[in-house]
Amino acid sequence: MSEKRSSVAPTVARLPQYTKADQEEILGNSDDPFGVASTGLAWLPKEEHFGIRHEDRLVAHAGLLRLPVAIGDTATEVVGVGGVAVAPRMQGRGLARLVVAAALEHARTMGPEHALLFCRPPLVPLYKRLGWHPLDDDVVVEQPEGRLVTMPLRTMVTPLRDEARWPSGSIRLYSLPM
Repeated sequence: MSEKRSSVAPTVARLPQYTKADQEEILGNSDDPFGVASTGLAWLPKEEHFGIRHEDRLVAHAGLLRLPVAIGDTATEVVGVGGVAVAPRMQGRGLARLVVAAALEHARTMGPEHALLFCRPPLVPLYKRLGWHPLDDDVVVEQPEGRLVTMPLRTMVTPLRDEARWPSGSIRLYSLPM
């Protein structure tokens, strides 16, 4: 039996908070809901949250966090995008596009010229369709106890301003990844 699709367009709302229970409502109870536990990395929680509800259940999420970064010799900031999730039963309906677009619309008000995310290689085509660009340069991120590690996931960026151009140079995130 196939699930009936609603003819009502989903709407994205800013969420006052996003808890572990909210994440489990979308992705279920898993030790590795994003498929990145094998990286061994510690991650920052996001500060701004956007979600889509369907039949009183949270079915999609994207989070944002403003972060310090150096690109070459230039210190700046980016808006980190993370925690992007769509309930498995709701995938293929454009919800990732909607929730990420709403999050990026808010990110444009936060100051930085670029948004940055880290993703598993199978998700690169999705983010490319959403206007993100993969970076060829390695990104160094902080980890507990002052360790610096090269991000093993694919790094992607998107401009938040029409005139924004990603500079060339080595990339260092001055925090845990998001």
